[in-house]
Amino acid sequence: MQYSIAENSCSGCGTCLEVCPVEAIVMRAGHAVITVECIGCGACPRVCPEGAIKQMPITTIQNSF
Repeated sequence: MQYSIAENSCSGCGTCLEVCPVEAIVMRAGHAVITVECIGCGACPRVCPEGAIKQMPITTIQNSF
């Protein structure tokens, strides 16, 4: 699973940075951003006091053969 942080909802408190086991969250312009290093563990949405971190929808790619 991958997660995304809604910039307009993030307060920049940094709580998610503290719980990320692989340090895949960084602060940019006062808001948390999840990087490609995210392993999808789900720790960050559980601790976000603003509810700004959501699971990204899974997109199915269909190949034409």
